[in-house]
Amino acid sequence: MSPPKKYSPSTVPALGPVVEQLCRSAAASLSSRSSSGRLVLPSRDAVVEIVESLRGVFFPGYFGTSDIHDESVHYFVGATLARVLNLLEEQVRRAIAFAETHDFETCAHCGEFADGVTRAFLGRLPAVRELVASDVDAAYEGDPALKLKDEAIFSYPGVLATTNQRIAHELHVLGVPLIPRMITEHAHTITGIDIHPGAAIGEKFFIDHGTGVVIGETSVIGKRVRLYQGVTLGAKSFPLDASGNPIKGIDRHPIVEDDVVIYSGATILGRITIGKGSSIGGNVWVTQSVPPGSKITQ
Repeated sequence: MSPPKKYSPSTVPALGPVVEQLCRSAAASLSSRSSSGRLVLPSRDAVVEIVESLRGVFFPGYFGTSDIHDESVHYFVGATLARVLNLLEEQVRRAIAFAETHDFETCAHCGEFADGVTRAFLGRLPAVRELVASDVDAAYEGDPALKLKDEAIFSYPGVLATTNQRIAHELHVLGVPLIPRMITEHAHTITGIDIHPGAAIGEKFFIDHGTGVVIGETSVIGKRVRLYQGVTLGAKSFPLDASGNPIKGIDRHPIVEDDVVIYSGATILGRITIGKGSSIGGNVWVTQSVPPGSKITQ
């Protein structure tokens, strides 16, 4: 190994000029994105707090406050939701202002949009909680190593990633920019499981082990589907417009029907259908639809 370089004071740049260059670049970026020169974005910390608090609401006593009983659960859930909704409204307002006008102060309808989204999202929480609970059931039923459902809630990466995605999906459907992807990428960072917030996922979804799973934006997954590590539900190609840019918003990921099992390392690409009750073996590459009840192996 070569010895470390030694720098003499004459070769080290002065701090002032470097700061000036960086600030000029930052100022140019700010002025191009905002007429007021002030850039207001959603807070990563606030978004993570929202998700973790909702996890505590879905499973009181498991996350956050650990001492919950029948008399205190209503207070805990109510107080937590009140805090979450205030946080969410502010973050949605920031997100829509940045995405549409890049100017937090002059966005006239951002507050109204954020209020409407927050109220609609609140109304969806009981249904989301039922889906998340069904995912825990699926983990318990699908993993013989799991002796207690509580273990899946506390520690299974697939349950964490799916919970984040179900929360993010609701905000995605409501038209919220930025925040849904922040939520799923937070789970991706922790678990290695990458599920786009646009994916539509049915009840009792279970990802076992999980690392390396990728589920694309327009994937549709039915009920009681089980995936193992390294599975990809991806796109085969990206159609281009006349200027050579990818065409966005088209269905390009697989449809996986009810009761399908996809084993580790399988790659399924394109807008194809994996028929109900099928089994896709490990390390298989699938680019054409398969009928219900199929068993695909190498």
